[in-house]
Amino acid sequence: MKKYFSKILISTAFVLIALGFGSCKDYLDKSPLSSISSTDAYKNFTNFQGFTEELYSALPIITASNSHNTWNWGEDEIWEIGETRLLAYHIDQGNYWGWNSVLYTWLSPGGVTYSTSNGDKGHLYGLCWQAIRKANLGLANLDKLTDATDEQKNLIAGQLYFFRGFYHFMLMQFWGGLPYVDYVLPSDQPFNLPRLKYQPTADKAAADFQKAADLLPADWDQTETGKSLGNNNIRINKILALSYLGKDLLWAGSPLMNYESTGNKTYNTDYCKKAADAFAQALQLCESTGRYELVPFSNYSDIFYKYNAGSTLPGFATVNNHKYREAMMMENLQNATSGRWRWNQVNDYRPPCLLNTGIKVYPTANYVDYYGMANGLPITDPTKKDAVSGYDPEYPWKNRDPRFYNDIIYDGVKCIKSAKSDNGHSIQYAMLDNSGWYRVTSNVNKAARTGYMENKFTSQYLNIWDGYQDNMAVVLSLMRLSDVYLMYAEATAVGYGTPNSKAADYSLSAVDAINKIRDRAGVGHVASKFIGATTDDNFLSELRRERAVELAFEGHRFTDLRRWLLLTEKPYTYKKAVKFDRANDVPISDLYANPQNGHVLNFTETVLLERNFGTPHYWLPFPISDVSMYSGFYQNPGW
Repeated sequence: MKKYFSKILISTAFVLIALGFGSCKDYLDKSPLSSISSTDAYKNFTNFQGFTEELYSALPIITASNSHNTWNWGEDEIWEIGETRLLAYHIDQGNYWGWNSVLYTWLSPGGVTYSTSNGDKGHLYGLCWQAIRKANLGLANLDKLTDATDEQKNLIAGQLYFFRGFYHFMLMQFWGGLPYVDYVLPSDQPFNLPRLKYQPTADKAAADFQKAADLLPADWDQTETGKSLGNNNIRINKILALSYLGKDLLWAGSPLMNYESTGNKTYNTDYCKKAADAFAQALQLCESTGRYELVPFSNYSDIFYKYNAGSTLPGFATVNNHKYREAMMMENLQNATSGRWRWNQVNDYRPPCLLNTGIKVYPTANYVDYYGMANGLPITDPTKKDAVSGYDPEYPWKNRDPRFYNDIIYDGVKCIKSAKSDNGHSIQYAMLDNSGWYRVTSNVNKAARTGYMENKFTSQYLNIWDGYQDNMAVVLSLMRLSDVYLMYAEATAVGYGTPNSKAADYSLSAVDAINKIRDRAGVGHVASKFIGATTDDNFLSELRRERAVELAFEGHRFTDLRRWLLLTEKPYTYKKAVKFDRANDVPISDLYANPQNGHVLNFTETVLLERNFGTPHYWLPFPISDVSMYSGFYQNPGW
């Protein structure tokens, strides 16, 4: 860990050098550092903001450039057989040490996922510790910011407090409680801060998030300083600080974190209540200012990717000249619009036929089952007809949640714009039945073995002959507005006791917040049978299903299953495939024209993989070098 802290000293020196450059003659005559004051980086808002901007650049790049990567480690996806280069493979095998050693991982410098142009931007563990030191350096030098207005001083301080809490939080959700570093560690003294339990660590992060919320505006464009800066969409603001305050507190109140801290495997209602209040403040500001809004469902894909849209980023959509901003915090934007999905990563999501490049990844059938019916009811058993919900295994794609059709490619869906064939098979449309060419393609390792393909981050026409590899911009949202509504629903239902409860001074109940997300997609409301006088497993199950669907494949599921203490429990340990035969009782042209009406027979599910997880698998292990520094920094249990 200490080696990560030391790196920031080098980057700070570079900032001072840049600020001290005068004429070329002066530079050649003497050492640049010989005439630079230690206050130059902090003396005015422009310089200090330049220093602070490096905290934005420390955000990890998760989606890869010129390579492959994985970020969904729950039961949601399964990758190509035997691909040991991927962290996802090692997670499935229970080898969490892979986070620090495998080729394709964004968590550690042990991997080499990213191209040279991206440097070490994929290395969460090291970047977080470096950024924490950077934030502490800034906070320690706030008194040197003399040439600035009070507004400008608050903007600087608010960002620094936010990032100190944020980067601790990014580590906490994977590794648990930490030594909370809230001052500049002397480089000439041993590092010996004690490792805290999760909740005390979360308390310190919450204090930083609250300070940030108190200092920052809801919208930089509405400040005198912000008006002249431009590019304020991604700057940290009051709404984001309150939202991360709520997330930090909800995580601290979740069963896993409460168990790690107190030995109690239930929710901590006090933390959840405080989380609900923080989310409520954030959502009130969103609704009163319009700073963040849910993107209309007609433009739902704009949240996740952009095709042929120039420099436009995902996460935003313009409809009838109104700009909707749903993305609140995004992964690192380096090379965001220059095709960082152009080569290997993009191939992972393409149909297997004629595209035997890439490392293929497919959504699991059991995860697709979470996409219930358009009337809002869940599918209780995908192999059985259900008169209540209207689900019929002979027509399994009919009347489903509209997000199913946006996110999932199923049998009969058009995948290729122009007619194509492979070994005499017409492959323009997905052939995912038992004998379909997507399932039995000549390269068996790359076959669509789950019976589904993913569509959320890619156009269904994402194929090399259609040109999409050159014009795709994909950026993950670390937090977006729909997530905040769902976290509010969870925190409020638990903290205030019932699905119909509301947080202080906010108009929406827990169930209202879920229904707001469903209304956007055109899905039926939460059924009354799930809404009891108290928050019970029935309501929580439906809330968790809603998170699974709305946030599918966005990197949340692994942490959700862990914090709910469900990662080791069946059926969450299964990764399944669907098997079926086409009934062939309608012309093939009718099937391809209306695949949602596809008639199938012998619809079953089979287990492809069962993960054998135990208690140690709820936390990642720390690097041995870190836990060997001193006795107060102990390893996670079982590692």
